[in-house]
Amino acid sequence: MSEAIEGGCFCGRIRYQLRDRPMFVHCCHCSDCQRQTGSAFVLNGILEAENVELLRGEPVMVTLPTSSGRPHDVYRCADCQSALWSDYGRRKWLSFVRIATLDRPSDFPPDVHIYTRSKLDWVPFPDGAQVFDEYYDMQALWPKESLARRDRAHAKAKG
Repeated sequence: MSEAIEGGCFCGRIRYQLRDRPMFVHCCHCSDCQRQTGSAFVLNGILEAENVELLRGEPVMVTLPTSSGRPHDVYRCADCQSALWSDYGRRKWLSFVRIATLDRPSDFPPDVHIYTRSKLDWVPFPDGAQVFDEYYDMQALWPKESLARRDRAHAKAKG
């Protein structure tokens, strides 16, 4: 990675950097994400949890219920409550970084739009966007290197 990828919360108490680029970026339109963010969707950059490095501050973990029943741990600033990243399913080895908390969020456009069955009617998709009513086939869409990174992180977590 040539340039540091840094981000932080709204109030500046927490700063972090990514040690690598996200493996894949989701634009999720599910109703859970809409309610949790108060927005039409959320942009999540998926990467190994060990590649999220705190530079300043310490987030608090808030567990939110989901329609799937799996835990959704959201790491937030205790002061401004900005959501910085999540752990869906309490895997511990994979993080979903909120792209909008990065200093240069425009550098990370979504690779896919997911759970579009619940997208708001007025949200258009860019020409050529990969759009899915629900989830998608990771093996078919993720770049080979991203799949290899994910596999390595999963194997490392299993011990």
